[in-house]
Amino acid sequence: MTKQKVPAAPSVRRLPSYLQLVKKAEADKLEYISGTVIAEELELEPIQVRKDLTITGIVGKPKKGYPVKSLITAIEKFLGWNKAKKAFVIGAGSLGTALSGYNGLKEFGLEICAAFDSDKKKIGKEIHGLPVFRIEELDQKVKEYNPEIAILTVPSAYAQEAANTLVKAGIKAIWNFTSIKINVPAGVVVQKEDLSSGYAMLGVMMSIKK
Repeated sequence: MTKQKVPAAPSVRRLPSYLQLVKKAEADKLEYISGTVIAEELELEPIQVRKDLTITGIVGKPKKGYPVKSLITAIEKFLGWNKAKKAFVIGAGSLGTALSGYNGLKEFGLEICAAFDSDKKKIGKEIHGLPVFRIEELDQKVKEYNPEIAILTVPSAYAQEAANTLVKAGIKAIWNFTSIKINVPAGVVVQKEDLSSGYAMLGVMMSIKK
């Protein structure tokens, strides 16, 4: 089987914004929405919007645009948000606690089931209603909860060690919020989130606006 090519990251990152607009159109009882309308709302070029939406497999209708309900289905299916996924948070510090309490993830079908930490003061307690377990219990809890994703928020110095433990336990997808790149074997996917890059972009935009 031919390995499927991963779409360009900027296109994928724009899709949630498109989805939000299209869901608003659905709430407004609109049957169709054009790429031009989406582009104007998000200050993009229409050709870019059409190119981005092409990766979902949907085709618009001339002079009408995209069927709203079909477009929502196409985007959610492409992003994998049409199927519920379970996740563990690894690291119950400030960021891990914040993500555990963010209910917005449930809108995308992501359910955080539990958190793990090495701090004895946190183990056995709850954060936002989620149990906090010892990292040594990971193997057992993976079998119990059957999560697909691990959200990694441990201090960077322990990131690789934690990643090794996750891989050994059978986790196949890691959402990495630490500041270092982790090494994983083939078959395990990693998405690194760099908060500093977003802040850097904000700083540049602020400088330009002055």
